Amino acid sequence: MAFIPNSSVAIILVNWNGFDFTRACLNSLRNLDFTDYKVILVDNASLDQEGKALKKAFPEIELIENAENLGFTGGNNVGIRYALEQGFSHIMLLNNDTEVEPDFLGEMMLKFHQNPNLGVVQPLILFLHDPKKIWSAGGRWVSSIGRAITLGDREPLADYRFNKSELDWATGCCMLISREAIQHVGLLNEQYFAYFEDVEWSLRFKKAGFEIALAEKAVIYHEAGASSKKTHSEGTLSPRVFYYNVRNQFLLLRSQRIPAGIVYHFFRFLGWTGYFLFRGRFQKLKSVIKGIRDGLSDDLESAARWP
Repeated sequence: MAFIPNSSVAIILVNWNGFDFTRACLNSLRNLDFTDYKVILVDNASLDQEGKALKKAFPEIELIENAENLGFTGGNNVGIRYALEQGFSHIMLLNNDTEVEPDFLGEMMLKFHQNPNLGVVQPLILFLHDPKKIWSAGGRWVSSIGRAITLGDREPLADYRFNKSELDWATGCCMLISREAIQHVGLLNEQYFAYFEDVEWSLRFKKAGFEIALAEKAVIYHEAGASSKKTHSEGTLSPRVFYYNVRNQFLLLRSQRIPAGIVYHFFRFLGWTGYFLFRGRFQKLKSVIKGIRDGLSDDLESAARWP
């Protein structure tokens, strides 16, 4: 990979009871051919001292241990603030349930070098256990109804035609952001905790004039939902996942002032309640109802800025 001057990358991993996934991710990061980077591991109060165990196995990383689970947004913001204080030119959010190709970071940084208007770059993300299928090739935003669409979702890689136009949003699974963009628009909105925070952040970058692009030659592999795929009495996904999914979509729609989208999603989520009622999944039913209520009634909070 060609040398890219004046560039340094902080890669932020948030770990929450995901030791095996995080270890595999860190192992893959050791093989990067882009050398000017530092991994910042933010442990969100995991059990069994997982942060310390990972630091022992990977002494080259920087470890930050939170006293409580601050969610995806809060945990990443802790890492982002630290990275900005250390002077890194670019900051990457990377899910701990991913594994990466050695050249992925260099390919993403090359995009920034080629286009000074970029604020965010996303890699091509494939399924870890089915690498011939796409997990995400970026996102489109349907503003009329407030719908976030994942490009390439589950499509065969061999058949997919990449769109060269800029993206509307990048997934928080892996997004590389310039220091300038973060300083201009602020950090992640911690009200979201998890889910749709990446869409909300991306829309702020776009509104501020920063472009978002896909680096299709940069490839990573995603386990897809490792933190939420745990056995529960009503299936694999926790009722908490449905709560944040529903609540945060309404928070986003309200922040973007899309009344038609609020109506559209209200009836879509009513369909969810009918399904959960039919299946007897009452915890998930309650979570969706609570998500609708809180998403429509909670006061909207603004994202913090740095410094």
